[in-house]
Amino acid sequence: MSELKIIIPVYNEEGAISDVIHDWTQTLSSLNIDYTIYTFNDGSKDQTLQILNKLAEENDRLQVVDKPNSGHGPTILKGYKENLDAQWLFQIDSDNELKANEFEKFWKARHDFDFLIGYRIHRNSPLPRVVTTLISKLTVGFFYGNRVKDVNAPFRLMRSSKFHDDILRIPDNTFAPNLIVSGIANLRKLRIQQFPVTHHNRETGEVSIKKWKLFKAAFKSLIQTITFRFK
Repeated sequence: MSELKIIIPVYNEEGAISDVIHDWTQTLSSLNIDYTIYTFNDGSKDQTLQILNKLAEENDRLQVVDKPNSGHGPTILKGYKENLDAQWLFQIDSDNELKANEFEKFWKARHDFDFLIGYRIHRNSPLPRVVTTLISKLTVGFFYGNRVKDVNAPFRLMRSSKFHDDILRIPDNTFAPNLIVSGIANLRKLRIQQFPVTHHNRETGEVSIKKWKLFKAAFKSLIQTITFRFK
């Protein structure tokens, strides 16, 4: 059984992905972890896939999975479901807004916990994202419990055995599965640890969902999160 598998959904990140893979490879190798980085290319339209394939030729810790575009959430969920054989799963986004140097404190604390998640500090997000983040937290808190501060944070280390069956039950088209995963940690009364992680503004590319589409997507994710709670 692998010790750690890193799940990274990737979409149109040609400007950042090389730095992301380099930083995570360097950090994880320095900690002497038996790990594999799984990048899931979600139908990128730029040079992201070509860059990833070239990196994988030189990095035997990197695996590239190319798939049709289905969205950020379903791509994360695919990564989870296909890698539950690892002792630990860690999910991080590919935009380089959260850095690899924050990971060591999570890994060193893992023995006493089942779910270790970051909460973003110094985050400078536009008002629509602030509002949807708050609504997400309130929804998960009301229906699952409110122990997790940043319910959708893409910096989470999970003991796979504690989430295995529930993750397999999450529908493949779920828009924001990390909300449900945070909810499961609350609902199952798992041992949770939370650390601050510094948020850095995006330096390349752009967010894929904006303005009105963001609110529509948030509404969809909240309905899915609530529906799962009562399955």
